[in-house]
Amino acid sequence: MPTAITTPPSSASFFRLDQLAEVLDRHARWVKGQPGGARANLAMADLEGVDLSQRDLRGARLVGAKLARGRLNGANLAGADLFGVDLRDADISRANLMQTDLRGARLRAADFSNANLKGADLRSGTLEPGGAARRGSTPDEQDAEAARLVHKVALAHIHGEAVIPNQGVPTDLTGAVLCGANLTEADLAGSLLQNADLSGANLTRANLTGARLNGANLSGASLDGARFDNADLVGTRMADCDLSQARMSAAQTTRPMDSMRSEIQRVIFDHERWIDSFGQRGERADLDGADLCRADLRDVNLSAASMRGANLSAAALTGARLMMADLSGANLEGANLMGADLSGANLSYAILTGADLTRVRLGPAAIKDPSGRPTGRSWAANLMGADLRRALLVNSCLVQANLSEANLESAEMDGADLDGAKLQRATLPGAPPRRR
Repeated sequence: MPTAITTPPSSASFFRLDQLAEVLDRHARWVKGQPGGARANLAMADLEGVDLSQRDLRGARLVGAKLARGRLNGANLAGADLFGVDLRDADISRANLMQTDLRGARLRAADFSNANLKGADLRSGTLEPGGAARRGSTPDEQDAEAARLVHKVALAHIHGEAVIPNQGVPTDLTGAVLCGANLTEADLAGSLLQNADLSGANLTRANLTGARLNGANLSGASLDGARFDNADLVGTRMADCDLSQARMSAAQTTRPMDSMRSEIQRVIFDHERWIDSFGQRGERADLDGADLCRADLRDVNLSAASMRGANLSAAALTGARLMMADLSGANLEGANLMGADLSGANLSYAILTGADLTRVRLGPAAIKDPSGRPTGRSWAANLMGADLRRALLVNSCLVQANLSEANLESAEMDGADLDGAKLQRATLPGAPPRRR
């Protein structure tokens, strides 16, 4: 069973900068074995935006600390306890994180480029109210449990298991920059790495069992002995990677365009010609009911296409242009739409559970005449009745969108712009779930 390690009371979050200077000074003496030294205990401290660059923080205790947007570039954090830490958007480039405990950490969009994470523990973990850190069991027990639950780990985020049984909250590295990072023997089992940049990283003998890597870039990464069993690799780029020594049992991979039915390829090709010629050549795509499950459609232009009831579950759609497309009733469960343009699209009653809609444009689309000139009118995006449970809508534009009767239970909406959006009878994050 996981053990609970109690941190100082939550009042410790109100940490003054003069107190911080003293704690860091005493920690420096503790590291050097000098008199008057004491290990830094910054558990639960609110240090958002703090500058700790080049600091020697070996062995420091930072459980649950808030370091979002902080500067830790070049810091020495070897052996530090970073369980449940918030390092979103932080600069951790060239930092030493060998053997650190980063279980359950929030690392979205953090810059780990050229950092040393050799042997770091990035598995799941739960930071409970009051500061208790619910850590996993021993490595042997973890392996035994993983053998029984690995499929649940792989699909936990998609199917809404925000807390994985006996595992905890997945470590979130969505969009993190890990190019050139040393992740030798790092344990990333069950972590969220969608759209992360791992190009040139050293993942030798790293454990990525059940990790979600859709949209991630692993080009040129060293993968000798890496484990990808049951990992989600839909849309993952692996150019110049040697997979001969990697374990990929039951990993989910993308269906590339050239493996799709020739008829669908032709429809998409003709549609792009139709778009480029303002309707003079080609033909508007009719993909109603098409099976595009796990399809690699990154950066495709299907604006104004008809895709009613299509199966796009777990599809890779990063950067896709879908302005004013009709996706009503479509299944986009677990799809990666990060950075896509869905301005004016019809997503009424679509299934978007667990989809990544980070930085997606779902605002109004400008209506143009047949020659491509603006008419001064616009068309709002329609998400009426859409199922957006557990969807990621971080920094997304939902201006004037129709979200009436939509279900946004447990959706992440940090930085989302809802100016002028219609929210009648919608279930919002934190609200009691409505009956379906």
